Amino acid sequence: MKRASVIVPLLVIAGALALSSVFIVDEREKVLVLQFGQVKAEREDPGIGFRIPLIQEIVRYDGRILGLPTQPLEVTPLDDRRFVVDAFARWQIIDLTAFREAVGAGGVDAAQVRLDRIINAAIREVLGAVPSNRVLSEDRTGLMNQIRDKARAEAAALGVEVIDVRLTRTDLPEQNLAATYARMRAEREREAADEIARGGEAAQKVRAAADRTVVELVSQARKEAEVIRGEADAERNAIYAEAFGRDPEFFAFTRSLTSYERALKGANSSIVMQPDSQFFDYLRGDLPPLAAPATPVAP
Repeated sequence: MKRASVIVPLLVIAGALALSSVFIVDEREKVLVLQFGQVKAEREDPGIGFRIPLIQEIVRYDGRILGLPTQPLEVTPLDDRRFVVDAFARWQIIDLTAFREAVGAGGVDAAQVRLDRIINAAIREVLGAVPSNRVLSEDRTGLMNQIRDKARAEAAALGVEVIDVRLTRTDLPEQNLAATYARMRAEREREAADEIARGGEAAQKVRAAADRTVVELVSQARKEAEVIRGEADAERNAIYAEAFGRDPEFFAFTRSLTSYERALKGANSSIVMQPDSQFFDYLRGDLPPLAAPATPVAP
């Protein structure tokens, strides 16, 4: 009984030690085996590993690509136009031993603090060497690649690789926004005034051309009308002359009737003249004034 009471606890202790000597490496992790703070082994492949219980410890790190949003900072390009810039970086642990020696027990959090400083320094160095129009133009991609390369070279000592750096915001400081917006508004208003003036000038030219065209068309139409009226009057006079030549008596008779109609028109028309006036030649029963007396025929 005494031996059994001793063996059972020993077996339990041995089983516990055996279980604690086994560890599992996840496919998303990278593992360091430390012995009294010193690196004894690295495990990056997923599977089962072994360690010496109570002597060696396991430190796990995320082996995936990690993201790091940097803190906003003010940058002054060559033309002294300040910007507030922040970026987003993607990085990954590639050397576990160097990473452990660089950041110690701080792990990923300590590495991100140091990476934030490295990336901010690279941003200041690259953007401070170019004018502001390059920061806001298509050259921005090349500038981001330069920032990435500089940060990658500095971060290599940490055992990490900076995969990419992207500028997420490039804005003016708050104290400069009002002045910038006022200047932009003044420029747009000036451009609008110029456009309105040019439009008014163009409209005036079109209106003047239209008025001149109207005057020319009206003048041409009047000219043609006068020509047509003159030709018609000439044709009418020719017809009158031809008709008068054919029968002068009938022509005189119709003219007299027209004169009677015009003179006697109206409700209270009054005419004072002598009874033997030529105006009444066709109202009397005598022969017409143009009728010639009959010529006697010779026997």
